Amino acid sequence: MSAAVPALHLDLFADTADVASMLRMSAHPAVRGFTTNPTLLRKSGVVHYESFARRVLAEIPHKPISFEVLAEEPADIERQAHAIAAWGPHAWVKITLTSRRGQSLLPVIQRLSRDGVPLNVTALFTLRQLAAVIPMLHTAQPAILSIFAGRIADTGRDPQPIFAAARAMLARHPQVRLLWASPREVYNAFQAQASGANIITMPPEMIAKLTHLGRDLEEYALETVESFYQDAMTCQPGIPAHTPGPVSASPVPASTDAPGSIPWPLS
Repeated sequence: MSAAVPALHLDLFADTADVASMLRMSAHPAVRGFTTNPTLLRKSGVVHYESFARRVLAEIPHKPISFEVLAEEPADIERQAHAIAAWGPHAWVKITLTSRRGQSLLPVIQRLSRDGVPLNVTALFTLRQLAAVIPMLHTAQPAILSIFAGRIADTGRDPQPIFAAARAMLARHPQVRLLWASPREVYNAFQAQASGANIITMPPEMIAKLTHLGRDLEEYALETVESFYQDAMTCQPGIPAHTPGPVSASPVPASTDAPGSIPWPLS
């Protein structure tokens, strides 16, 4: 029997800019909001940003949706942020800590938060970045801090201590929520919850895997074996199903590596 799976209490946001997927996800009982970004816009073929945004805001009227500023200069970013916020009461503005040239956007973030713009400060990777941005946020103004946990983990570092430290740093900012961004697997939701995140964002294909939560692992193993067999039936293996007689094994070259070792780095 498989071990029990703990309950999840953090909010789930769908990460997509595909209109059909967004409308479908809006009916999902676990989805509480949406995040988009320029890469998702490109992948979904969005050609007119405002038209796309106004459409999904109208068709999904009761859940927060984050839209990222696309400008480069701080003054243009600030104007665009106010424009996005005006698209609807549940439109959130995604903004990075710096421009792509490394120019600080902290003064812009401070003014926008002071002006009541709901911000999703995105692409955060380090405690230094968090320590810089948190004082810029008005204590009475809701905000989201999106920490790119998956990309942090891709570098071989554990993102969970960053979330735990960030939670402590937010003691005077009860309106600010932590978002676990760029997840790589469903289990990241449990890691996010344990480390103090309030929200996790997932693409629709990962949200679909939530149906596996709590499954019996032995049944799941048998289903996996069956799927391998069915897939095997689609190709010609070129080997007999039954060996007609004894087969002499070829000698296996001796390994120069220790048992179970993997030579790093792989090239």
